[in-house]
Amino acid sequence: MKNAFQVLIGDQKSRDMSLENFFAYIVDAEYQHRRRNSLKRLILNAELDQEEASIHDINYESGRKLNRDQIERLATCKYIEEKRNVFITGATGSGKTYLACALGMEACKKRFSVKYVRLPDLLNEMQFARDNNTSGAYNKILLKYKKPSLLILDEWLLLKPTDVQQHDILEIIHRRSRKSSTIFCSQYEQGGWYDQLGGKSSPLTESILDRITHDSYKINIVPIDPSNYRSMREIYGLDSENSL
Repeated sequence: MKNAFQVLIGDQKSRDMSLENFFAYIVDAEYQHRRRNSLKRLILNAELDQEEASIHDINYESGRKLNRDQIERLATCKYIEEKRNVFITGATGSGKTYLACALGMEACKKRFSVKYVRLPDLLNEMQFARDNNTSGAYNKILLKYKKPSLLILDEWLLLKPTDVQQHDILEIIHRRSRKSSTIFCSQYEQGGWYDQLGGKSSPLTESILDRITHDSYKINIVPIDPSNYRSMREIYGLDSENSL
């Protein structure tokens, strides 16, 4: 407000402004300043793997089956208001992470709290908290991943979780179920999640899937012509999944 005030004082035109317009100008400057700082904090706290990801930069001419209308609807973040999940599946290099981060960025812009994490890192974090459970470290981790309006779980079920890890997954999922939204990025289509979670041999498989599959949006990134398909890494000459 001080800076805006000084700008107006130094502007000859401001002398013709009414008191109401003068005051409205400096209040609006403060409001916009706070909004910009708020967005910066949200993006910083989200820890997105690809902060440059943008819905507007998605390549729909890359030989992949992508539903533009569906992605643009998701970009409105209505699914977060509805507490619904999103499944993004596809092979390595298909652009899953980029798409998830682009949706995460749109959520930040609409002032939703967002958190990105790879499932292997999350499970390691929970194991460390369990092994060093001082001052309720484990419960603090649960709260950390319960709170965001949108949680992005990358590399979902890349490896089959152990019994202890399945319990950790259930604890996180249970606390978020129907209360917030989660984006699951996986190389496995939804039909393969049952086996990855242990199938019939695990008593937690059904409990986990029941809490995440209800009324979810699904994006399966597959090539239009498998014989001529090139991954996004090849198209953009990247070593990691940095573009979509």
